[in-house]
Amino acid sequence: MEQTRAETAEAAAPSAVAASREEPRGTGPLIVTEDLELLDDLLRLCAAAGADPEVHHGVPERRTDWTDPPLVLVGEDAAVRCRGAVRRPGVVLVGREPDEPVVWRLAVEIGADSVLRLPEAENVLVDRIADAAEGVVRQALTVGVVGGRGGAGASTLACGLALAAARTGRRTLLVDADPLGGGLDVLLGGEREGGRRWPDFAASKGRLAGGALEESLPAVRGVRLLSWGREPAAAVAPEAVRSVLAAARRRGGVVVIDLPRGADEATAEALAQLDLGLLVVPGELRAVAAAHRVASTLRSVVRDLRAVVRGPYAVGLDDRWVSEALRLPLAGELPYDPGVVADQDVGAPPGAEPRGPLARFCSAFWDRALTPGGAR
Repeated sequence: MEQTRAETAEAAAPSAVAASREEPRGTGPLIVTEDLELLDDLLRLCAAAGADPEVHHGVPERRTDWTDPPLVLVGEDAAVRCRGAVRRPGVVLVGREPDEPVVWRLAVEIGADSVLRLPEAENVLVDRIADAAEGVVRQALTVGVVGGRGGAGASTLACGLALAAARTGRRTLLVDADPLGGGLDVLLGGEREGGRRWPDFAASKGRLAGGALEESLPAVRGVRLLSWGREPAAAVAPEAVRSVLAAARRRGGVVVIDLPRGADEATAEALAQLDLGLLVVPGELRAVAAAHRVASTLRSVVRDLRAVVRGPYAVGLDDRWVSEALRLPLAGELPYDPGVVADQDVGAPPGAEPRGPLARFCSAFWDRALTPGGAR
């Protein structure tokens, strides 16, 4: 039965664009312009993004100087000189003049994927430059887990998913987004690990460097962990949640977020970052009734919300009955794992044993969710 349940999870888990296993390759952009005023602005924006650019007046003589940089910023003054250059992705035409047909024609002729106007588009351009400097290729697949009622097992599943993803060799970040929970650092066994916690980011705003964020967090069993620590929970502004999670996603791999059932502004920011939401529902009528209210709140925010149902079941209920009652797709039946309680008694996190029922369920889920060529 446990193998069947794992296969159910594998079949029902969402297909997703595969998370990259490669380390980001960061470098600065190429700037092509003779407009000194525009060049000063672009150098200033590169400095704000932490990027070290190369500057040329036209298409570089060496082909690789044009094709290798992750981003090429072409000033309007240099667009004509870039005609005939090798077509490549990541070319941006930058200028100050109002939108005119001639500008867009030039953009098409040089293969630019966008036209940005300064100063209006400075923030957008800083983000593009910073993404290039950090080597951003594909954002992390971000999965949120929330309980249909208290004690549903959402934190247990979140830990199991994070550990299973880390075992595949992918970059994995586990985020504790519930300030009133028991603390994922305790559940994962990392409460004594050094590193930053949510209170350290309480006043963050704007763009955070993904690499610096990752390196600042505790690492437990191959998982980077962002939790609350033991101090009284400090309020974290919605802007800080947005900034931190956006930085985490830019690093690629997998981000798993353990979410509270309540919906405040900070939680709404976390929900907006999700590619997939998993609602954990015990197989009992009161739990289904409570989960229905939670699902009603989440549906308007989470683009893809699915049910994970766990037994034991009340008479007449099963996993499909529960998913149909909630009008949610079934992501799988979470098997009963007696080893979870025993593991916690000895300080081992849930899902740490790869052959246990929880770990097999989580591994089957990722086998499907991280399949190359799938669609989110």
